[in-house]
Amino acid sequence: MPSSTRPPVPPAALPRTANASDAAKRPLLRRPTPPARPAAAAAAPTASADTATTRLNKRLAELGLCSRREADDWIAHGWVYVNGAVAEMGVKVTPQDRVTVERAAQRHQDARVTILLNKPMGYVSAQAEDGHTPAVSLINPRSHWRGDQSGLRFTPPHLRGLAPAGRLDIDSVGLLVLTQDGRVARQLIGEDSTLDKEYLVRVVYEGGAPAARHPDERSAPLQEIGDNDPVSTNVQAVFPPALLERLRHGLSLDGQPLKPAKVEWQNPEQLRFVLVEGKKRQIRRMCEQVGLKVVGLKRIRMGRITLGSLPVGQWRYLAPNERF
Repeated sequence: MPSSTRPPVPPAALPRTANASDAAKRPLLRRPTPPARPAAAAAAPTASADTATTRLNKRLAELGLCSRREADDWIAHGWVYVNGAVAEMGVKVTPQDRVTVERAAQRHQDARVTILLNKPMGYVSAQAEDGHTPAVSLINPRSHWRGDQSGLRFTPPHLRGLAPAGRLDIDSVGLLVLTQDGRVARQLIGEDSTLDKEYLVRVVYEGGAPAARHPDERSAPLQEIGDNDPVSTNVQAVFPPALLERLRHGLSLDGQPLKPAKVEWQNPEQLRFVLVEGKKRQIRRMCEQVGLKVVGLKRIRMGRITLGSLPVGQWRYLAPNERF
């Protein structure tokens, strides 16, 4: 059999051994200096984030488990643990701490209700003030809407801790949400809420300019529209389109620019507002900046929940299959 010995490698393929004289002839090569890494600035946020502390009730709320008030209730019941130990009220935690919640808290939360009320004029949304009756006084078996399809029956414990999530002024009407569930409250009025709310707003125009006069009738001017003679009918015809654009985007309240809003005419005397924020008396204050006076305000929708055919002064439960 022929030999399997490989043929010798040609000398040219062998690596050439450098000697001292060769090294002296070649120029000295240096590796390029790598770009300097940012100083501790990049690591600083991570370090500070790892060691930053947050109150436990705020941490639970940020996780979307409940509201801060509800978290305090859980902590008081001994349902919350930090690193395996029962948490104390007011304790602070870091991102590395392990927070767990007992199932009892979930069961307690699932038993909480959310109520939708068609608030009439003359009731305050929250607690009684200045002798006015709170809207929660309307939550009783007599005013429970017969068309309620939630399958829930009213019991007195449903009034315990019931609070408004998105207030309406005493002279405003429409959809008012009252809830025991901190998750619902956070979704509707939390700082990071993006849920939109829809309103029908009846307005009077108080900022009009005098109407044009005929050249030959200087002594007999046409009707003037001034501050003392507001326009209450066909406001759309005299309200400047440029001011309507300002209502949509360009106004500020409390030194902060407002987020863009959807504003359009529902009819000649009524505007339709869709907002994603809810500053105190926001729509009224927006209208004042463009010469409009609000004479009627009705909320008809919050997220996916509409007022629908719910009669004035009556209420129903948010059904288990309904979501905002």
